[in-house]
Amino acid sequence: MLRKIIQIDAEKCNGCGACASACQEGAIAMVEGKARLVREDYCDGLGNCLPACPTGAITFVEKETLPFDEEGAKAAQAPRPAGCPGSAARALGGVAPAAQAAPAGNRPSCLRQWPVQIKLAPVQAPWLDGARLLLAADCAAYARASFHEDFMAGCVTLIGCPKLDGVDYSEKLAEILKNNRVLSVTVARMEVPCCGGLERAARQALAKSGRDIPLQVAVLGVDGSLKG
Repeated sequence: MLRKIIQIDAEKCNGCGACASACQEGAIAMVEGKARLVREDYCDGLGNCLPACPTGAITFVEKETLPFDEEGAKAAQAPRPAGCPGSAARALGGVAPAAQAAPAGNRPSCLRQWPVQIKLAPVQAPWLDGARLLLAADCAAYARASFHEDFMAGCVTLIGCPKLDGVDYSEKLAEILKNNRVLSVTVARMEVPCCGGLERAARQALAKSGRDIPLQVAVLGVDGSLKG
């Protein structure tokens, strides 16, 4: 029968396994490090896996295939290993900005969600609605001891290194800004020139999104001091 199902672009798939975890019907599995639609008859065509994909590797197609096997899909909903469980998106209980009084060794984390890598973050998630978004360089938290309290408190934090990742973050960030009610964007970058790529990606993403969102940029020295 002719119906809508998903297709997966193996070239774009980074093997994170988030789509396999999101697919409740068991239609997607990880095969040789890549996500694959292994049961077309288990794909209901609703696309719960789409927002879980961090690289945009999943799209809809309309094709001749088997009818949706609802009973078989229900039977496949038992817990099963799928991809990297560490990349599954979830909210955390990051502390409020005022929660800074604990002794240094016992300070709670200000991280509010997982994953934190820009490459792995979903383009839409409940914790992005009404969020103040912090885009931070990987090195920033190592350079500044009080980075959690100074920057992360009250924010959704996404981190990356444009030099090491070798990707253009602007497309992914633009989708995040389009698909969620983000209230503000702060970039915390290092003073080194290569870190300017993170700031450029944020500015390009704001332009591509068409959203009027306040942007702030904080530049940290390699000793953790604030520059400018």
